[in-house]
Amino acid sequence: MTPFILFCFVLFYFLILLSVAWYTGRNSNNESFFIGNRDSNWMLVAFGMIGTSLSGVTFVSVPGSVLKDSFSYFQISIGYLLGYLVVAFILLPLYYKIQLTSIYNFLNDRFGIFSYKTGASFFILSRTLGATARLYLVVKILQDAILQNLGIPFWATTIIILIMIVLYTFQGGVKTIVWTDTLQTVCMITGLIVCVIFIMNKLNLNISQSLNAMSLKGYNKIFFTNPNSKLFCLKQIIAGAFISITMTGMDQEMMQKNISVKKLGDSQKNVITMAIVMLFVILLFLFLGGLLYLFTGQQNISVSGDKLFPTIVLNYMPPFVGVIFIIALISALFPSADGAITALTSSFCIDILSINRNNNLSDEKRKWIRHLVHLTFAFIFLAFVMIYKWIDNASMIGVILKIAAYTYGPLLGLFSFGILTHINIKDKFVPFICVTSPILCYILDSYQKKWFGSFEIGLELLVINGLLTFLGLLLISKKSK
Repeated sequence: MTPFILFCFVLFYFLILLSVAWYTGRNSNNESFFIGNRDSNWMLVAFGMIGTSLSGVTFVSVPGSVLKDSFSYFQISIGYLLGYLVVAFILLPLYYKIQLTSIYNFLNDRFGIFSYKTGASFFILSRTLGATARLYLVVKILQDAILQNLGIPFWATTIIILIMIVLYTFQGGVKTIVWTDTLQTVCMITGLIVCVIFIMNKLNLNISQSLNAMSLKGYNKIFFTNPNSKLFCLKQIIAGAFISITMTGMDQEMMQKNISVKKLGDSQKNVITMAIVMLFVILLFLFLGGLLYLFTGQQNISVSGDKLFPTIVLNYMPPFVGVIFIIALISALFPSADGAITALTSSFCIDILSINRNNNLSDEKRKWIRHLVHLTFAFIFLAFVMIYKWIDNASMIGVILKIAAYTYGPLLGLFSFGILTHINIKDKFVPFICVTSPILCYILDSYQKKWFGSFEIGLELLVINGLLTFLGLLLISKKSK
């Protein structure tokens, strides 16, 4: 199938998204954009959040990681499930109780304006870096598979994708994203299942035979019991729990969808349902990775990592499978990118510019500011995607988890301190504490081989970062009135 025909399929898919956006975004206002008028259907939110949580990086990087790390990523997924229980039964009741539009208002009520602005700023930094890394990976695949052959340069491909995202999120915001994410998650999971079935048929294997073949190669090992290894099961499970607590429960993008649901009970059902379904979807991605490496071994193909899935599907499978892959890949891309730009717009407008608290601004003026911020973040995304192209890391999932460890750690420390203690702090020193903790973690990570020998610190760096922030806040505590 020619690149032009593939591009036509992409445009057709986008037109469907645009139609959904137009229908759901009619008569929308700032309340619709920020929290969907608190009237979203919990089942739609739950299903759509699977696509947001997984993203294009999971779609490509998780199968590619099987050669190096086997099925160890499932250990992290078990931790995700535990973390989502904390989000559902500790964080969500808190957010609903105080009726937040931005979850970082909790830090303002608990500590003060400096903590509030610091928390929001770390979210904006983390989500910008993480979302653009996800965006870069998918844009790169689309560039190599389609647009490069049409003579379109990489920067133009990025602009085209961002224009698509801005067009269908510009007006409706969360109200639109709840529906488009659901559509995109359906396409992504359908594409995943079709690819798994087709590759098994190519290998002439059923599920049981596939698992036996993977076992002989060491691909499907889940639990690692060496305490010194960064893949040690206890480390991975604990890290996974804290990743989901921070990257979902303390993340405005994920929480603005949850608090757009009218009732707390429905929002909790949303989180638990999403967590259980996502566990099986991730296992299916790992199974796909094992199948892909069995196929490369059978065909003597030398490819691995993030290039594995797209290379096999686009070069060694029939054209219709390539179309399904491209649509599924875009479906994995859009939920993470559209939600990120919308959440960043919301957080910057509410937390940094405080447009909701400025009574001197008319509704039209607030809407104009929101549109300007939305477009500004689209340009920022373009800049960071070009930076990632210059760096061109081999595995983007490792980059994203590392970014999360450094940038979500201070949020973990701030929220934990606010929820678990009744201690007041000297608010003006909070920015210093939250900047110092990631710097200390970077030093620890850089010198860990020298200091700890064979013991490896992996994703638990996030927990260490949060603990350092927590201890730092204790240092600047003051007597309660």
